[in-house]
Amino acid sequence: MPKFYAAQVAAVAEALEIIFNEGKYADRVIAQVLKADKRRGSKDRAFIAEQTYEVVRHYRRLAELAGGEPKTRKDWWRLIGIRMLLDGEELPAWKEWEGLDAVRLQKENAELEKQLCYFASLPDWLDELGRQELGDEWEPTAKALNQPADVILRANRLKTDPAALQIALREDGIETDLLSADGLRVTKRRNLFRTRAFREGLFEVQDFSSQQAAPALDVAPGMSVIDACAGAGGKTLHLAALMENKGRVISLDTEAWKLKELKKRAARNGVQNVETRAIESSKTIKRLYGKADRLLLDVPCSGLGVLRRNPDAKWKLSPEFIERLRGVQREILQRYPKMVKPGGKMVYATCSVLPSENDAQLDHFLNSEAGADWTLIDKQTFLPQRDGFDGFFVSRLEKRQP
Repeated sequence: MPKFYAAQVAAVAEALEIIFNEGKYADRVIAQVLKADKRRGSKDRAFIAEQTYEVVRHYRRLAELAGGEPKTRKDWWRLIGIRMLLDGEELPAWKEWEGLDAVRLQKENAELEKQLCYFASLPDWLDELGRQELGDEWEPTAKALNQPADVILRANRLKTDPAALQIALREDGIETDLLSADGLRVTKRRNLFRTRAFREGLFEVQDFSSQQAAPALDVAPGMSVIDACAGAGGKTLHLAALMENKGRVISLDTEAWKLKELKKRAARNGVQNVETRAIESSKTIKRLYGKADRLLLDVPCSGLGVLRRNPDAKWKLSPEFIERLRGVQREILQRYPKMVKPGGKMVYATCSVLPSENDAQLDHFLNSEAGADWTLIDKQTFLPQRDGFDGFFVSRLEKRQP
């Protein structure tokens, strides 16, 4: 008897068709597919999510083995079957998988894996860009970015500490390893979002690399801090905890709906010193000139450092889109630092591994008139193969006194 059922495979095929044919984000599609049939148990849900992500992660290689890009629902079944055979799974004799030869596929797969663009399942343009920007570091980076990511939590210091959180999670059957600072790595889990610890705001899911941004800002209780590209607020909440709920964090974003989500998360976390403001025009920024002791710029970026979590991004990005993002980053660095008081500090961060989005943007800023009063304190690029977590870039700058 197979370890899975046709209905599960059909759900995976449906999700893949939507992700690739309609350009929808994988996490949202999987959630939508899972929600469509409430009869599915935890094992069904785990199978559907895992198989969908694994096909997306290795899409280029699987499509090559299948003889071309899938066009029909039957083609998507074939890709799923190929992936499962390569993983050592024994397939039932279903008509959708007729003709699949495990021995032949393993042999062809071994040859394809000798090429990075197939091993890491990359579009040619992205492979070329990575080689141009990272040189010899690109191949190990690309391979590491095509592996599933660990689930990392950040303990909310307003309500608990990492050791106490570890005990609370264990009561719900979730095992963790303690990392440094406030981080915990989940080693055995159920649904994290149904735990008492989550309902009570004891933790947030946040990769360990991302957790380095807020502490780099060197905040203290009572300060005026601006998180200028706040999104749904993961780093805002971290800043509020580091400030012990004292002072003020102004969270800005161009997307008002993200700030609404931030407010919900802040309430659950017990955060009381956050004010949200949607960026409706350049006036929103100008009104804050010279107001901040600290400024966090976690700017829009390609997201190449988090491909382990969002493998479908490889097929949604383009060279033109990344170039537009670089323009947005340069514009933000020209205007937003004016919100910082003399003697204040700023963190420029991205979840990208590309120097053109990181070091080069800092160099451009520091050599411009807008950066004349700023000094780079330090910077660090986190790489998955070296540091074990998401790709990320964090830099600290200080505004000189007149």
